[in-house]
Amino acid sequence: MQGEDPFEQGTASILRQPKAVWATAGASVVAFMGIGLVDPILPSIAKGLEATPSQVSLLFTSYFLITAVAMLVTGFVSSRIGGRKTLLAGLALVVVFAALSGTSSSVAELVGFRAGWGLGNALFVSTALAVIVGAAAGGSSAAILLYESALGLGMACGPLLGALLGDASWRYPFFGTAALMAIGFVCITAFLKEQPRPARKTSLLDPLKALGHRGLASVATSAFFYNYAFFTILAFTPFVLNMSPYKSGAVFFAWGLLLAVFSVLVAPRLQKRFGSLKVVGGSLVLLAADLVILGYGNHTTAIVCTIVSGAFIGMNNTVYTELALGVSDAPRPVASAGYNFVRWFAAAAAPYLAPKIEEWSNLHIPFVVAAAAAVVGALVVWVRRSALTHEAEELEPKHATEDGVTVFAN
Repeated sequence: MQGEDPFEQGTASILRQPKAVWATAGASVVAFMGIGLVDPILPSIAKGLEATPSQVSLLFTSYFLITAVAMLVTGFVSSRIGGRKTLLAGLALVVVFAALSGTSSSVAELVGFRAGWGLGNALFVSTALAVIVGAAAGGSSAAILLYESALGLGMACGPLLGALLGDASWRYPFFGTAALMAIGFVCITAFLKEQPRPARKTSLLDPLKALGHRGLASVATSAFFYNYAFFTILAFTPFVLNMSPYKSGAVFFAWGLLLAVFSVLVAPRLQKRFGSLKVVGGSLVLLAADLVILGYGNHTTAIVCTIVSGAFIGMNNTVYTELALGVSDAPRPVASAGYNFVRWFAAAAAPYLAPKIEEWSNLHIPFVVAAAAAVVGALVVWVRRSALTHEAEELEPKHATEDGVTVFAN
């Protein structure tokens, strides 16, 4: 990245925002909390519903499978009904399906309700940054920083909320999320005015057509393998740690804090010094090493490696999204939708495959497979480095100055 550090540029104005921005950012925190909410209560859910780890892991699979497919729909919807209505539709779906999740009497019901939750979250998250940028004061840098901060805070606080409420019952985190999102719905209804609609309506096939660009396809392919490693940690590690909700929540809270710090503060600085491709390549190799140590270490080592992985994940999340939005000339929302359509399939696959691999082999192999996936992701970036570097540099002014840099970030 060239020019001023976005963190330094946006710090002065980030706190001076209209109520509409704070309402959307607050709801974004809760939306991102929903991703890691179930982490500390996965063993409790398995026990309460008499399910196996692979069955419970389908909570992630259904959630992200629907999220991936919904990426083809969100631009189509928001370009026709507007950002405000899309946000409210997403929030309404999350409120309904999060509440229904808490009433589940079987794993099958819970998996189905999480799928509906995933659709609502996709509609909301995919639109939130564009709305924040459109309503924010202080330019796009302050808006982007606020959105990234909401993302990191949500990823950190999700496991903590899951632990605090889940210690009494695994059902309470779902009800708590529904209540918080209902508050977000009221706040956005009250404070957010409708944003201008795009001049051109997005078709359902636009994101797929964007993937015809070799640079974007390369980034999406690399991110697919990276996300397999990422969600092996998020969905499978709680069973390996086998801790109480409080302790597991504390581990993933620390993990989320590192993710937030490295995503917002560290990644931009490293990019300025070393370049995006070196940062993402090095981070993927370090993540692979961390996964192998996690898989073969003792319990304390596994805890430490789980927390440390948040640093690498935070850097990768930021750099991958910026690469995806800088390598092609497709409109940013369209390029991002195509990119996310590919990578979220890995987020759906990893939670299901990791427990299955353990059943077929042993506890170590799922982490070895995840480490191999991270290495493959690094190799894809290395093999395609010339085209990625050239195209990213050509589009750098647009990338650095226009709003929406991290749409659909996570």
